[in-house]
Amino acid sequence: MITKSKLILLLFVCSFYSYAQNVLTKSEAISTALEHNYGIQIANNDVLVAEQNQSILNSEFLPTLTANAGSNFNLDNTEAEFSNGETTILNGAESSNYNASVSLNYTLFDGLGRRYNYKRLKEQYQLSELQARETIENTIIQLFSVYYNVAQLTDNLKTLEETLNITRDRLVRAEYQFEYGQNTKLEVLNAEVDINNDSINIINIKQEIINAKRDLKLVLGEIYTNDFDVETDVQFTLQFQKDSLFQKALTRNVALLQTEKNIEISKLDINSEKSAYLPTLGLIGSYGWNKNNNNAASFVSVSTNTGLSGGLSLSWNLFDGGATITRVRNAKVNLETQKLLKENLLLSIETDFNNAWDNYQNKLEIYNIQEKNIQTAQNNFERTHEKFKIGQVNSIEFRQAQLNLLNAELSRNQAKFSAKLSELDVLQLSGELLNVQF
Repeated sequence: MITKSKLILLLFVCSFYSYAQNVLTKSEAISTALEHNYGIQIANNDVLVAEQNQSILNSEFLPTLTANAGSNFNLDNTEAEFSNGETTILNGAESSNYNASVSLNYTLFDGLGRRYNYKRLKEQYQLSELQARETIENTIIQLFSVYYNVAQLTDNLKTLEETLNITRDRLVRAEYQFEYGQNTKLEVLNAEVDINNDSINIINIKQEIINAKRDLKLVLGEIYTNDFDVETDVQFTLQFQKDSLFQKALTRNVALLQTEKNIEISKLDINSEKSAYLPTLGLIGSYGWNKNNNNAASFVSVSTNTGLSGGLSLSWNLFDGGATITRVRNAKVNLETQKLLKENLLLSIETDFNNAWDNYQNKLEIYNIQEKNIQTAQNNFERTHEKFKIGQVNSIEFRQAQLNLLNAELSRNQAKFSAKLSELDVLQLSGELLNVQF
């Protein structure tokens, strides 16, 4: 027979297991976003298109093979006079023609334009991979911004609930003291007011958590039918020194890598445009079949021809009105523009990195100070609580100590997650965001 205490314990274990089952871990959030986030899916499709474009099938290096077929039918009224003086008149004379052929066209030389275009497609594919990586990095930053917002609100909710429990105990104590004439009704009313304020704070933060979880679901690209919780623990994983991390930023920053890839593409564009200065040499070949069914006025009633044909074609655009010259000049200007963009980006990366590093160090220091402040506020509250029990401090002083502890815990929570997000900014700028364990 299950006793009441055993039943309560069983329900507690079941509820705890259910709670543990519904915790969305950081690693699960990342894997879910990588699979279901719409922005990442679109970026992956762009990579797939670029990968297919860089195939040999899209390079113009392969020949083209064309099949053609046709037929003609004629119904003529014909008057024919032969060389011997005889005349033949035909009304409704039928004749027909059937043909079929296979043609092969292959460009032997096009001024190396295909070669540079083919290389450009490969560079474009690598650029699309970098663009997809940038999308993934931005999505991860967005994900953790929302994820840690839920985590911070969750920690704040626990703190507010603890505050409410303390205030409820204070109300019970005030009611007992009033009942036995040890204090006035004012103490009871003050406790009730504080309970109402604490309850309102909890109602508001629960709604904030609901809204934040909706934002998190949006980033994940997946709708959860059941409620879930998040991990609230934070581990600071940055192990690099500032100088070494900055050097990584100069070689691994995804925006810088994209600019360098655009420079390579611009160089290939110049060579590709210059190819128009050179001639184009092509190979043409065909195999054909032709059958003619002539009318009675013809010397040959039926003729059938089959055979191969082939040849070379040479074209050289000696002058196109200056269009090629203009395109080459514009391609060179675009190359200079890409180089200027790189120089400007290097300055921006240095500034952003230094700002992000200092911001991270400051927020980490603030978090450590807030951790120590918690101990001070906790000791102050415990001493005030003991004095309150023996009547050495009034309810106003006790409430102030309680609020001091509450504010210290809320500030600590904010500092903790703010420092972690600052760390992620540093990792993203240095190109190391995807190399860390969350």
